[in-house]
Amino acid sequence: MPSPFGSEPVAVVIAARTPADFLRRLARAERTASIAELRLDSLPSVAAVVRVLERIARQRPKLTLIATCRPATREAAAGGRFAASPAARLALLRLAAAAGCSWVDVEAETLENFPPALRQAMLCLPRGVRRIISFHDFQRTPTRLDTLYRRGVSLGLRGDLVKLAVTARCQRDNLAVLQLARQHRRRVITLAMGTAGIPSRVLALRAGSALTYAALDAGPGQLLLSHLRDLYRAHRLDARTQVYGVIGQPITHSLSPIMQNAAFRATRLNAVYLPFEVRNLSDFLACLRPLGIAGFSVTLPHKQAILRHLDGCDPLAESIGAVNTVVVRGRQRLYGYNTDYVGVLRTLARYAALEAAQVLLVGAGGAARAVAFALATAGAFVTITSRRLSQARALAQAVGGEAIARSQVRRREFEAIVNCTPLGMHPHTKVSPLSLSELNARIVFDLVYNPRQTRLLCLARQRGAIAVPGWQMLVEQGAAQFELWTGLRAPIALMRRALLRALVAPQAACT
Repeated sequence: MPSPFGSEPVAVVIAARTPADFLRRLARAERTASIAELRLDSLPSVAAVVRVLERIARQRPKLTLIATCRPATREAAAGGRFAASPAARLALLRLAAAAGCSWVDVEAETLENFPPALRQAMLCLPRGVRRIISFHDFQRTPTRLDTLYRRGVSLGLRGDLVKLAVTARCQRDNLAVLQLARQHRRRVITLAMGTAGIPSRVLALRAGSALTYAALDAGPGQLLLSHLRDLYRAHRLDARTQVYGVIGQPITHSLSPIMQNAAFRATRLNAVYLPFEVRNLSDFLACLRPLGIAGFSVTLPHKQAILRHLDGCDPLAESIGAVNTVVVRGRQRLYGYNTDYVGVLRTLARYAALEAAQVLLVGAGGAARAVAFALATAGAFVTITSRRLSQARALAQAVGGEAIARSQVRRREFEAIVNCTPLGMHPHTKVSPLSLSELNARIVFDLVYNPRQTRLLCLARQRGAIAVPGWQMLVEQGAAQFELWTGLRAPIALMRRALLRALVAPQAACT
């Protein structure tokens, strides 16, 4: 059954505090979208809503318009701001229908509390205008979604849609939302809000939701229209689409979706790569089969914990004690790899011969472990300094290197220095893990990739060293992941371009 909203059923949400700004945003949407939801409750007064609707009636935007006016009262947990009476809100929705809106969205709780006469008025809309009966829960995902769906159906007419917008706290909540969409294909709109719910927004149309939603501008737990349509290609996914992703917490900062989806598109693979906010590994792993996940990247805080859940592990990854890549094979058997060390070696090998090279690592955490084992495998002698000298000594012992106190760094010389700490990462761009006088090396490699030019790299250039940015390693390890999952040669130049376009954080000051 096709969606009643056409071949690209993605609605961009329009909300603003003034009529002028509301209309400007609507004009922006008209240039890029085909469907817009008008959040009339975002406007400050009935008069402001009327002014907007009068302009819409005159201009008739070339969009499918959905009007909603959510209440600010306790009668519906709909997240609205509008303090007018239910009758006034219904009058505005009817005015919106007359102004050219093809759909009106009204809360189920509002309809249930109406006297019969008002409820009948809501059902008697102008010819051709259809209704969405909606439920919202901004705290959780209710356990009986199908019961809510049936309640919504009982309040509408034939041809109406039921919308359930809930809040995902875990990946199982996404499963519940997608399962409802599969059960009632194209008769329901499903939406899991919050960062954990992002996968459900992308996969909703594939599952059978009649519509999904996007934002004009970035916001917490929101997906940009350009990302939903162009990056994830949500309207093109089907039952054969292979699902990949990155798991971690937090996860929204990850640029891996931009790289990997660009690679899938370039190689014409029917695949999508999603960000999964995961607090609990068992919760996510229970979703592998239902979501059809074929592989995933692992970032903090799960790189070590994932080892306990694997059916097999690459020996070097096991020695490192951390996995950043999992391939799902056969009957959901999990095999772990570490491509961080591949990224380190491929990057540094462009600038130095690593055999017998003296290399200093700053930091002794998970990232430093991958770097240390990679360099030791390549024949380098690894020196480690860290705030916790005991941790540095333990890692140095594991790779046959040495640990030194920070006070000794300025008295030593190295072929390369590698920053394995997050110091200098956006937004703390004025911070450097080492001072100018401590950069006694021909090469300085900063694993921090955002901003592209960190404070440490600025100091390295002042010292006359070769400054190697962290984004180079990010691309290399991502390309290695792609190849493990697909068996294809990664389009690394294209992945690099996609990543660099996304790195828009301010550059560190080099003065």
